[in-house]
Amino acid sequence: MIGGLQHWIEAQRARPPAPTRAWAWTLALGIATLLFGLYLGQVFPQTGHDIAPGYGAPVLAFEFAGGQADLEAIFGFYTDPEQVTRLAAMRTGNERDYLYMLLYASFLASGCIALWRELRVRALLAAAVLPVAAALSDAYENWLLFDIQAAFTLGDYSPAMASLPYPVAAKFLLLASTNVVIGAAATQIGRWWALFGTIAILATIPTAMAIITPAAFAWALIPSAAGGWILLLALAAAGRWKAVVRKRPLVDLGASAPVPGEPRAASPTRHMFGRRRT
Repeated sequence: MIGGLQHWIEAQRARPPAPTRAWAWTLALGIATLLFGLYLGQVFPQTGHDIAPGYGAPVLAFEFAGGQADLEAIFGFYTDPEQVTRLAAMRTGNERDYLYMLLYASFLASGCIALWRELRVRALLAAAVLPVAAALSDAYENWLLFDIQAAFTLGDYSPAMASLPYPVAAKFLLLASTNVVIGAAATQIGRWWALFGTIAILATIPTAMAIITPAAFAWALIPSAAGGWILLLALAAAGRWKAVVRKRPLVDLGASAPVPGEPRAASPTRHMFGRRRT
């Protein structure tokens, strides 16, 4: 099975340059991710009771909550009339977040596959696993958040809070790694794409800062992730446009790569100044 997969990968690498349908999937999934993400942002609570400004959205403060005091700062005390509203909005948002995980994982994985078919670099195909792993970490994180919120509603402390930092950090680091891969691939396509790819790579730097000091930098996680996602959406639009209008791939590698083990053809004989050269 592994040998067959290896042979298929090499065959794809050696195929003649041609447009790939993966850009169509990437573009459609990217638009769906964007629209659903905007909708989901309105489902989650818009304000917290007394969260630090550096968190930005209350849902980010919830993801980085470390104790009962943090939960009270997000949802408020039992005397706060807005507490029930915030709790209901947070639960509804986390329930619908599962569809968002499916969308963004599919979008990013499809984009990595499309870039692999364009550039024929195996690392891009392997990178398609990163967003899937991020979505799985996100799903585990949400499961912990449901337990934490249920315990808080009853006035108890949930042991799940001790495990929460690990899937949260894994999710954001995996998404940042995916953006680095997308940015690095873009630098191989053209001058302007190289500029945008470099920006997307640099935009991932605040991810580490946010994980270390979330109360000050968690707000930067959203624009940090958006850099690579917007770049991939632009690549998908350009790739699809070039495929439909020009019938060409986004990256034209010229002649197909030789199959490993296949002997190279001898160069033609040339005559120069009366002598025969090979």
